[in-house]
Amino acid sequence: MTDKNAGPKRPGYEQARDQLVELVKRLEAGGLTLEQSLELWEQGERLATVCEEWLEGARARLAAAVSQQTANNADGGGADDDPARPF
Repeated sequence: MTDKNAGPKRPGYEQARDQLVELVKRLEAGGLTLEQSLELWEQGERLATVCEEWLEGARARLAAAVSQQTANNADGGGADDDPARPF
C-alpha cells in the first residue's frame, strides 16, 4: 500500500545533480528577481541534500563491501577466492 500523501519520488543522484547544474546556470545568468533567486537557491539546497544522501549511501555500501572483503581475507579465504574478483 502506498501513501498518497508521500509527495514526489526522490530523484536519483544523476538526475538531482543535473537539475542542480541547470539551476546554478540559471542563477549565474542573472536577470532574476530576488524572489526568483531565493526560490532557486532553496531548490538548490534541497537538490544538494539529495545528492549528499546518495553519496553517503554509496560510501556506506563501499565501506561495508571493503569490510566484508577484509573479514573474508582475515578468515583465510577459501576455494572461492579469485584475485581477479575484488568482491
